Amino acid sequence: MAADFRLDGRCALVTGAARGLGQAMAIALAEAGADVAGVDIVDLDETRSRVESAGRRFTGINEDLRGPAAVRRVVDDAAAALGRLDILINNAGIIRRADSIDFSEADWDDVIDLNLKSVFFLAQAAARKFLAQGGRGKIVNIASMLSFQGGIRVPSYTAAKSGVLGLTRLFANEWAAKGINVNAIAPGYMATANTAPLRADAARSAEILARIPAGRWGQPDDLAGAVVFLCSSASDYVHGAVIAVDGGWLAR
Repeated sequence: MAADFRLDGRCALVTGAARGLGQAMAIALAEAGADVAGVDIVDLDETRSRVESAGRRFTGINEDLRGPAAVRRVVDDAAAALGRLDILINNAGIIRRADSIDFSEADWDDVIDLNLKSVFFLAQAAARKFLAQGGRGKIVNIASMLSFQGGIRVPSYTAAKSGVLGLTRLFANEWAAKGINVNAIAPGYMATANTAPLRADAARSAEILARIPAGRWGQPDDLAGAVVFLCSSASDYVHGAVIAVDGGWLAR
């Protein structure tokens, strides 16, 4: 059974891999045996060091993913560098906060382009690559609590993450019979750069913590087990699912 959770010989592409959730998932995949291509717009040296310390190969790709041409280039570059592609982790994302009545078109477009549009075109490009290699692969999209709830002051983020969950199910419907597993992880309130403003607001942080049964903010490493499971043979009959890693938030 333990062998079913191993990723030896597999090659993974992780977006937003320089820090936070993306870095933690890249390291978890490497520790399970996968070689990793990490994508980000900032330096990836720390992730490289951690992956290589786990004994796996790492290739870093600096790219802005807002555009289908960049997406196709990233998938091709990752497959060329690693020799093949077996796994895609759609993690890269940004957040913009403002009251909906004041929300700008620029803040809408920036978030939708990265958090939703790039997810579709990365999955499309990866699926094409999987099929060209023989027809098997794993895609894990990073959803959110706001895939289920409305939130406040984050309209474009809520729209994008709701769309990510919908796309996950659509891809599963279309690609499960082709041997491609598409699933999602919905992190809860995690201690990352995206939530720094919430954690810095004592009243808002207390409100959030009061609803989390586990009584703490999540840490990036809390995603390790879920992402390894969804990328491994242990999840071969799991399609279109979403795993909430949320400290019990949705159960409250």
